Amino acid sequence: MPRQRIVIIGASVAGATAAVTLRDEGFDGDIRLIGAEPQLPYNRPPLSKGYLRQQESFEAQLVKPAGYYTEQSIELTLGARATAIDARQKLVELEGGERVGYDQLLVATGGRNRTLSVPGASLGGVFQLRTVEDCDRIRAVIRRGRRAVVMGFGFIGSEVSASLRQLGVEVAAVEGSRVPLARVLGEEVGQVLASIHREQGVELLAEDSVEAFEGSGRVERVRTRKGRVLECDMVVAGIGIVPNTELLAAAGAQVDNGVLVDARCRTSLPDVFAAGDVTNHLHPIFGRLRVEHWNNGYQQGRAAARSLLGGAQPYDYVHSFWSDQYEHSIEYVGFAAGWDRLVFRGRPESRKFLGFYLKEGIVHAAVGLNRGGDPEDPKVDGELKAAVHLIRNRLAVDPAKLGDEAVDLLVLARGR
Repeated sequence: MPRQRIVIIGASVAGATAAVTLRDEGFDGDIRLIGAEPQLPYNRPPLSKGYLRQQESFEAQLVKPAGYYTEQSIELTLGARATAIDARQKLVELEGGERVGYDQLLVATGGRNRTLSVPGASLGGVFQLRTVEDCDRIRAVIRRGRRAVVMGFGFIGSEVSASLRQLGVEVAAVEGSRVPLARVLGEEVGQVLASIHREQGVELLAEDSVEAFEGSGRVERVRTRKGRVLECDMVVAGIGIVPNTELLAAAGAQVDNGVLVDARCRTSLPDVFAAGDVTNHLHPIFGRLRVEHWNNGYQQGRAAARSLLGGAQPYDYVHSFWSDQYEHSIEYVGFAAGWDRLVFRGRPESRKFLGFYLKEGIVHAAVGLNRGGDPEDPKVDGELKAAVHLIRNRLAVDPAKLGDEAVDLLVLARGR
């Protein structure tokens, strides 16, 4: 019998984790992992945090060291871009014309930064952050006392702002919403985060937008819609990503804000699976959604590998993410595109609280600020784990009990 061939396009966290999981689960066929970036597969979260601040090495961000892939007979093809998928003949074409056959294919091509269409975007000193090369370019111009403008104050913008301030850079941030991260976390939590950044010296320009970058060869100032002129030495734009669906769409896969996959990570093409930022996946709890966080890339990469091996278990991971800003830690579990009530356990102004996002009495998500992972308090350490049970069980919860510190969350999660 010929050896089974699994090809993975995208040497991302999702793609590399899938390759690792295939071997861990006993797959002894051929695995070829193809990545457009020249680096070994690596984790991206530190690019806006520890790696940006030069506190962590690139080697510490690798999914696996180079020797692992050799030891596990995983063929790495890096710095190579896939240009076409022929789902009928089961072939992947690479730049340069090489054609790679597969029995099963996993696509984990992630996303790319949105196009920055502001006048002056091509000036030197205007950066976006997605890859380690992007981060290295930003690191090369950071100096204490320099002035930066951060465009967009989502998670990338807020984390970059925190890192720049910790490095002694003056920061002005331009954000379209009234408070940062209101769409994801709500106005009350956004106000707390805004106060933290302002306290740390960030000039936060809310309900404004960037009209133009100006300068002679390099960016020297930013002009906003409301008429502010911000003198600066550099700009970092965090305006989101778009999924890299073009390969799959051209091959005939169904695409809608990501490639559509079922609960087993299968696309509409035979023997073609997908995982990570590129997917719009069918979740048994949350319905159809696209998630861009590291945890999803890792967990869905594992789930896709098991589906490639014939597993029937749906991908039902209760989504989560984290963000570290200054000394503050944000942790979030679940998924809430909208809610009709936000219940707090602990006072938001204390900067140590849990928030529960409810819709029709059901908890869809929870956020913790400085409430997770406390080794001195086992109760606090288990709160978000209990919140996961609440979300998964979808039980109607009394909001008064949810907000009462004296009530055990795990008891509520068990429906008692």
